[in-house]
Amino acid sequence: MEWIVSNIVEIIGTVSGLLYLYLEIKQNKWLWPVGILTSVMYIFVFYTSKFYADMSLQFYYVLISVYGWILWSRGKSSDQNEELQVRSVTRPLFMGLVLCSLVIYLGISYVLVEFTDSPLPYWDAFTTALSIVATWMLAKKILEQWIVWVIVNVVSLALYIYKGLYPTSVLFFFYAALSVVGYLQWRKDLVVVKLDMAEKKL
Repeated sequence: MEWIVSNIVEIIGTVSGLLYLYLEIKQNKWLWPVGILTSVMYIFVFYTSKFYADMSLQFYYVLISVYGWILWSRGKSSDQNEELQVRSVTRPLFMGLVLCSLVIYLGISYVLVEFTDSPLPYWDAFTTALSIVATWMLAKKILEQWIVWVIVNVVSLALYIYKGLYPTSVLFFFYAALSVVGYLQWRKDLVVVKLDMAEKKL
């Protein structure tokens, strides 16, 4: 009981994080407010664990969650009620996202090395940079965001085990496994969308 009390914030974040992932797989727009709750909990968790890049990332998650909630609620455009559809990344966009990830990674790495006592600055920066890009891709419903999340979640799992954040480690174990499920589910939806578009052209 004492352990639960002392880790209650992390436990709440873990439970809401699992709910967030379930809603994400189902493409339910309520994932965004749940994501805000999860981020608020983890601002505290990561601050106390000295994962400063991950902590800063949670502030970004709050902002992008508001953006994603608006985008998913609005649909394709402000005067259309049609739901935002799953789409695949294009080659130019892929190259842009890779470049963006690299720039963010270098910037965060520099800050963590020079101005913080982060124990694993480069790995912290790696997961943070990819998470920033992947969350933007999620807001746009880009299928390949799941692949990025698999990478992020596996690396993060190892980091949190190393730091002794065991409830969070459980969360990221499920994140990694369910990211694969999410990819397969969204890919089915992408195929359906393409078939519907092909039928409309006939």
